[in-house]
Formats: sequence, structure tokens, C-alpha cells
Amino acid sequence: MTGHLIVSDEDATRVIKLRRPEKKNAFTQDMYRGMSDAIDTAQNNPDIRCIIITGGSGVFTAGNDLEDFLKESTSNTDLPRAASNAVKLLYSLAHNVKPIIAAVDGVAIGIGTTMLFHCDYVLASTTAIFSTPFINLGLVPEGASSLLMPRTMGHQRAFAMLVMGRKFSADEAREAGFVNVVVAPGHTEAEARKVAREICALPAEAVAISRKLLRLPPEDMTRRIDQEGHLFGERLRSKEAVTAFKAFFERKKG
Repeated sequence: MTGHLIVSDEDATRVIKLRRPEKKNAFTQDMYRGMSDAIDTAQNNPDIRCIIITGGSGVFTAGNDLEDFLKESTSNTDLPRAASNAVKLLYSLAHNVKPIIAAVDGVAIGIGTTMLFHCDYVLASTTAIFSTPFINLGLVPEGASSLLMPRTMGHQRAFAMLVMGRKFSADEAREAGFVNVVVAPGHTEAEARKVAREICALPAEAVAISRKLLRLPPEDMTRRIDQEGHLFGERLRSKEAVTAFKAFFERKKG
């Protein structure tokens, strides 16, 4: 496991914690791969009944490290995005059969928001901010969010978030239907553990069957992930995206 990802099994719950505070838990390639492995290895483990994803107190994740995007956008190699570690994680989420709880304290940007639509229960602190600024970077939605977001929150809200780049507060996210409960800052992980204990106390087979009935078939999600991934890869090399990335880093220097 990468040092930026802490995976621990406590009782019947696997806790996956993002720990890269100096970069607001922005994902590296190793973090994508590590989280994917942590989810995959839980699938056939009967001792793991539930999964928690958390960033700890103060920040969930700033999403993909934009330096990686810039490198990919200006690279001469033609590696298909479908082969990337980010897409590997999205496949793991789509095929996952264990209940997933997300504990969001602080910012959840890009994949930090889109992954939540693969989760079954989401807690957010009052300071949580949800943002998918793909369009602002000349990109398109990913993570099957173009399929799952409208299904959860309706076309109009999904358009505002995915196309217009509007940010959602914790209360707005709860109203939109992708956050279950809003709690005080610093308490999301503790509350997530309570929810995990509640789920783990239920009959495991009945939970698994019921969860499967509630969700779209994995192949529907992976088909959309592939479609988005192809377009995302094309957009990464577009003039719009390259210009947006360079402008972002220029602002950071200033």
C-alpha cells in the first residue's frame, strides 16, 4: 500500500483512508491502484461486511492531481485512458458487492464527488463542498457520473453540477439525494463507523441481494465509464484542456 493510503480492517469493516494532506488528498496513480486493490480484495472475503472510504478530518479529496493531467495532455505516448489506474478504480467501484460508506469532511472535487454515486451511504460534514469542474478544465464527466447523477438527482441538478460546474454545499447535496446525513466537522468518520456497525449487524446475504436489486447492473456502469473514458482521453489532449491546465498552474504561481 502507498504511504498516502491507509487500509485497515476493524471488526467486519475495511476502512480506506486517504492520507496526502499536503496535497488535499489529491489522488496519485499509486493511490488509485491501492484503493482499487483494497476494494477488490474485500470482494470474496466473508469477514469484510462493509467498506468505509474517508479522507479524515478537514478534507476528503481534491480529486485527480492536476499535474498528472497536464503530463498526460502533453505526452507523446498514446496510452488509452481505459488502461489508467483511475479507470481501474472506477471498475472496482462498479463491480463492488459490499456496502460502501463515504465519510466526507471538507472538499470533494472531481472523482471525490463522482465516486460517491457508487457508494451506498454518504455522510458529510457541514463544511463539505462538492464540485465536478470537468468543463472548466475543458474535460467531460467521468466515473459513470453522466449516468448515475441524473438518475439520483434529476437532469437539471446534474446539468448544473456536471456541465455548469456549480458547487454544492452539504445541505444542497442532501437535498439533491446523494448525501444521507450532515454532521459536525470532525465527526464524519466516527458516524460512518456507527453506520457500518448497523449494516454489519444485518443478515449478510439479504443485504447483498437487496443492494444488488437497488443498483444498476455493473455492465451498464462500465459501458458508460468506457464511453466517458474515451471522450475524456480525447479531451485531455484538446486545445481547450491544455490551455485550461496551463492557466491553472499560472494562477498557482501568481
